[in-house]
Amino acid sequence: MSSTGTLTGAAESAPGYRAGHTLPLRVEALRQWKRRRTLVMGGILVALPFILVAAFAIGGPADGAGNGRITLMDTATTSGANFAATCLFVSAGFLLVIPVALFCGDTVASEASWSSLRYLLAAPVPRSRLLASKLAVALGYSAAAMLLLPLVALAVGTVAYGWGPLSLPTGGAVPAGDSLLRLGIAVAFVFASQLVTAGLAFWLSTRTDAPLGAVGGAVGLTIVGNVLDAVTALGDWRDFLPAHWQFAWIDALQPQLEWGGMVKGTAISVTYAVVLFALAFRGFARKDIVS
Repeated sequence: MSSTGTLTGAAESAPGYRAGHTLPLRVEALRQWKRRRTLVMGGILVALPFILVAAFAIGGPADGAGNGRITLMDTATTSGANFAATCLFVSAGFLLVIPVALFCGDTVASEASWSSLRYLLAAPVPRSRLLASKLAVALGYSAAAMLLLPLVALAVGTVAYGWGPLSLPTGGAVPAGDSLLRLGIAVAFVFASQLVTAGLAFWLSTRTDAPLGAVGGAVGLTIVGNVLDAVTALGDWRDFLPAHWQFAWIDALQPQLEWGGMVKGTAISVTYAVVLFALAFRGFARKDIVS
């Protein structure tokens, strides 16, 4: 048995020891909040709506009506709700992948790179408890990132373009009050679709001592999934790729709310994520912690 395992076993037999009380979520959340990468990522997400407003002010919105097609980008400046939907559209494919990969991929690997992981386990924090706390906080910060961008975009867009109904590219509009529900559904699906990236990043974080490797590996594999989805020769096999459903949330911006694509996409994403999270817990339980 390793020295860490010996210390853990001795401490677990101490009077008053409660495994479930070790590494409380509030402590882990505060530790992650103080990380520079958390603040930098939050700053980037807050800045994006202001950058888009400036871009529209300088160049104006894209004009797709000339070829008979109106896109979500063409309606960006009609209301705050449309601007929030546009920000979600331009960021969902890649930008929002970054905070998920960062929070989930850095959380365990960074402890190993700092040689503090073995001290946490010797505290003692049970391995399953350690991973559960870190995963819960990582997913919490990922969800906060998903909410932060559209909320800031809605506020900035309302100030810049006014409060009004959500104009639909397919024609018609959703009343202003209902548009908040539609946007909420869209954000919830975007978060669900990113669970695959979260699972990849978290699993890689338990396998390596290099945070950049875990984060970069998750982002890279996500990009590979997007590339494979573009290969139409794969036919129906693409339905099993999470990337195939990543923009199914646009069905929430139809005159009649469509659930089919979002339900399928969520099921695919959650299935992959559960498998990857299980692999992370299983592998970490057997891993020899030397850093």
